[in-house]
Amino acid sequence: MIHFPIFHDDGYFILRHRERYPSGNPIPPGPADMAAIVERCGIHLSDAQTTQLWTYHQLLREHNPELNLTRIHNFANMVLKLYVDSMLPGVLTELPSPLLDLGSGPGMPGVPLKIIHPHIEILLAESRRNRVAFLETVLERMRLEKISVVGVGVTRTFERPVAGVITRAVEDIASTLDRIHGCLDKGGLAIFMKGPQCDAEIREARSRFGLEYELVEDKPYRIPQTEHERRLIIFRRTGEPPRVERVRAMQRHVVRTIESDRNEVFKDLKKLLSGRGIRKQGRALVAGQKVTLEVLGDFGGLCEGWITRGDDAPPPPGSPCEMIWHQLSRPLFNELDVFGTGSPLLVVRLPEIDTWEPVMGFGEGCTLLVPFQDPENVGAVVRSAAALGANRIIFLSESAHPFHPKALRASGGAVFRVKLLHGPSLRDLPENLPIVPLSSEGTDIAESEFPDAFAFLPGIEGPGLPDRWRRRAVSIPILSGVESLNAATAAGIALYVWSRSRGWRG
Repeated sequence: MIHFPIFHDDGYFILRHRERYPSGNPIPPGPADMAAIVERCGIHLSDAQTTQLWTYHQLLREHNPELNLTRIHNFANMVLKLYVDSMLPGVLTELPSPLLDLGSGPGMPGVPLKIIHPHIEILLAESRRNRVAFLETVLERMRLEKISVVGVGVTRTFERPVAGVITRAVEDIASTLDRIHGCLDKGGLAIFMKGPQCDAEIREARSRFGLEYELVEDKPYRIPQTEHERRLIIFRRTGEPPRVERVRAMQRHVVRTIESDRNEVFKDLKKLLSGRGIRKQGRALVAGQKVTLEVLGDFGGLCEGWITRGDDAPPPPGSPCEMIWHQLSRPLFNELDVFGTGSPLLVVRLPEIDTWEPVMGFGEGCTLLVPFQDPENVGAVVRSAAALGANRIIFLSESAHPFHPKALRASGGAVFRVKLLHGPSLRDLPENLPIVPLSSEGTDIAESEFPDAFAFLPGIEGPGLPDRWRRRAVSIPILSGVESLNAATAAGIALYVWSRSRGWRG
């Protein structure tokens, strides 16, 4: 905890500035009283700076009844909790320039910081029109240099370059890091004036942005002459902002701008939303920021296209140079972004999927036969099979395509990490194969002994298995009153029972 000098109220201060007096007229506080409070907090103001801060104070008091700029009205509290509080970051750390005051409101901490650090260029970002007008009045009356008002909401698309961002707003840290995605330079500082209970926010920010930001300072302190504990949290950006990556990406990749739904490239991309289009083109769409980046990093050789809304979110460094960057208009991008993630989509070439014939049998271990017609069930069971050690997955002709967007998303990218095969129809599977059918009827799977080489066969959603397979099926016991388990869930449980039976613990 950083401690500042403690100011003990003396009789003179109390006599001059409390609201009620025993007799006589109160003497209103003046610039010298303000400077004295600030001085006792360890911050020295020159005469010119005292005049500037007093002018700001007067403007704040004048416009507050109309604009509700602050709920603090007591003179000493205004000086301590507004002005001194705003100045303390400049005492605790070296401030970068230009510095964006995000959510400046009536100008804090930006205006007080500008007064005591005149060399720093400061941008006051505030979107509410009445407060923008107030800030413009402040700058006009105070005649400060190298300070301006940014009268728009700062979002990911705001790209004015800054070396630092400071905020005392209540928004959580991770949301702010996302908000300043477009403007903060590499090496720039994101400075947060937070309360003492912000550990959960820090963990969330490091979890979400650990590859792009590093925590460099965490300083607890107290606003002098108050009981208000604070923490100054500072993250440094380690990655490049999109505007820099965009220029580099345009030099590395072929760029296609698509604004019409009649564009042939767009028509082909839209066909990848169906299994038929995927089979015909031999390509698929990957959605979701985490999965997209993992596939790009681990299977870059399969990646053919990067799809964004306009020129937002360029292909990451290290992406295959032959990958085309498709820049779509917002309506067209939204047609492809069926999950509404807003993050780029990836066009991938399908890996080789060989055909399996019953005469080939099953390799050692567990094979999974998949007849599911719901793409999300297909993706879910692929994820379970990959996690629990199935050596391959055979998709029967009834099955939805494993690279359907819904299947791919449900698999979490696991579809790229397992051996996939195309198989015949469920009705063409011979009964002499070592197949363990799964049904709501049958012997308890816990009592089963599994062959060294076999396949699980769950039923199709709804109708389940043909009668010829039910006679030898195993089941997962469930409570009465529940009709059955979801097919993909049942297959996942069966895979788990098998993996445990061979002593596998992950």
